[in-house]
Amino acid sequence: MRARSIAAWAQEPELAELEFDVTLLEALEGKHPMYTFGVWLYNWIQRTMPRLHHIYFNILEVFPSCKSAKYMPGHKEFLKKIEALRPDVVVSVHDHLNHGFFELARMAFPENPPPCITYCGELFGGYGFSRHWVNNKADYFMGAVKETCLAAEKLKMQHVRNEEVGFMLGPQFSKEKLTSEERAAYIRSEWSLDPERFILLLGTGANGANNHCVLLDALRKAGVHPQVVALCGRDEAALKAVEAWGQEHPEIPVKALGYTLDMARIFQCASAIVARPGTGTTSESIVSECPIIFNGIGGIMPQELITVKFFKKHRVDFVMRRPSRLPRIVKSWMDNPGAFDAVKRSISHLPYRHNPAAILKKFHAFGATKR
Repeated sequence: MRARSIAAWAQEPELAELEFDVTLLEALEGKHPMYTFGVWLYNWIQRTMPRLHHIYFNILEVFPSCKSAKYMPGHKEFLKKIEALRPDVVVSVHDHLNHGFFELARMAFPENPPPCITYCGELFGGYGFSRHWVNNKADYFMGAVKETCLAAEKLKMQHVRNEEVGFMLGPQFSKEKLTSEERAAYIRSEWSLDPERFILLLGTGANGANNHCVLLDALRKAGVHPQVVALCGRDEAALKAVEAWGQEHPEIPVKALGYTLDMARIFQCASAIVARPGTGTTSESIVSECPIIFNGIGGIMPQELITVKFFKKHRVDFVMRRPSRLPRIVKSWMDNPGAFDAVKRSISHLPYRHNPAAILKKFHAFGATKR
C-alpha cells in the first residue's frame, strides 16, 4: 500500500516539476520459491489463525533470509533489475528489504551507489517491531510517527539519520473533505442507507481476512442493529455470503462492497470501522478521524500488537477478541452519542503528520545528491 501510494503521489500535478519516474519492485513474492512460500504462509496465518504468527515472527527475527546479499536466494535476478533501472534512490517499505537488498543496490553501482532509504509505517516499538527494519548502514530512516523513530533509535539508528515524516497514504486521503451534504448524498446514492443512522464498516485485509458473517450474527443475536457496510475486496465468496445474510436478516441493513479504490470517501461516510490492527487501515482511519475497533478474533499478530499499543498509549484502544464484544461497543456508541463524539475527538487529536508530498520531496533531494 505504501509503495503504491508513493507511485501515485509521483503522478500528482503538484510534484510534476520534480519529474519522478517510480518503479515498484515486489522483491519477495514470486521472485524465489522460498520467498513465495514465506509470503503464502504469512497470508494463510493471517486469514486462519493469527495467533500462530508469534512463532513465525520469532523464527524470522532469529533466522533472517535477506540479511546478506551474497546468500540471498534470487539475488542475481534482483541485481540485474537494479542495474537495468539505474535508480537515483532506493526506498524500502518492508522490514525484510533493508539489508541484503540495499547491499545489492550498492553492489550494482559501487562507484556511485544510490541512497538507500527505509520508510517504516509501524506505529510503536517493542515486541512486534522487527529488528530488521533498522539497518545502521542505510542512508536514512523515515518513520510514520514519533514512536516509530524512537523504536529505530533503540535499535541504534543514528538520530541524525532518523526522522518522523508522517503517514504515506494515497492522494485521495489528502483531498478536500466531504461536506455533511456530500456525505449524506454519497450514503444515499452509493449505499442506499440512512445518513442519520450509525454506519458500521466491516473491514477486510488485503489478503481477504474477515469475519463478516460471524460479526453480523453477533450483532443480530444481541439485538443491536446498526447499518453495516462490509468490504469484501476481491473475495467473491465473502461478498455473496454477506449479500445472502442481508437478505435473510433485513432488520440489519447491509451493503456489501467488492474491490474499490474509493476508500477515502468510504472512511468519511462510515461512523466507525472494525478491522485487523494493520498499519495501513489503521493509518487511514486516523487520517479520516474514523474510530476503529480492532478485530482480535483468533489472536493478534506481533506487528498488530504494536498498533494496539499506540492506541492504548493514547487511550483510544477498542479491541474485540470475541464476536460478542462488538455489540457492546457499538451499542454504547449508538446509545450515547456524546460519548461517541468524545471518541472521535480523541482520534482527531492523535499526534501524527500527514504530508506525503513532503516525503517525496525528501526522496527527490536524496536522489539529486547521487546525480
